[in-house]
Amino acid sequence: MAESKPKIASVWLEACAGCHMSFLDMDERLVELFKKVELTSSPISDIKEIPEVTVGIIEGGLGNEEELHIAKDLRSKCKLLVAWGDCAVFGGINGMRNFMKPEDLLREAYTDGVTTVNPSGVLPGIDAPGEVPALLPEAIPVDRAVKVDVYVPGCPPDADTIAYVFDEILAGRVPKVPSEMMRYD
Repeated sequence: MAESKPKIASVWLEACAGCHMSFLDMDERLVELFKKVELTSSPISDIKEIPEVTVGIIEGGLGNEEELHIAKDLRSKCKLLVAWGDCAVFGGINGMRNFMKPEDLLREAYTDGVTTVNPSGVLPGIDAPGEVPALLPEAIPVDRAVKVDVYVPGCPPDADTIAYVFDEILAGRVPKVPSEMMRYD
């Protein structure tokens, strides 16, 4: 009888794409990893329903009610939850919005921003309720909402650190990232 592979689900919340791109930067190590695990859902698979898994990876901070629901759902369906990247670990870039009123933030993003085209001037979530999920009072790191088992800081964590974390998990250990592997760009 074949031994079942650990199942991994990954979600990407409010943040840049750097953490997820670092995962893809594992190159050939990613191919070797996929021989040992089953990736059940990820931002690249676009699977909306998270199944029961061995390891859940959450990238990004929590900024709205939808993301809070996703974090709680993932935590309830995984044995080990990994907070991946500075935004998930301590709030990172998402926390910058905590210093602005939501109206000012949305106005900058949707009507006043240099690259924004919004001739109507309607602010999603304020002027047009339901278009944007309800914002939390402040953006928060994942562990303020759910129990986190493993922290992988870095902006983004590099491919060697990610490989180390997976090697430890696959060996049955709960990894603690050594300080010399933490990266801040």
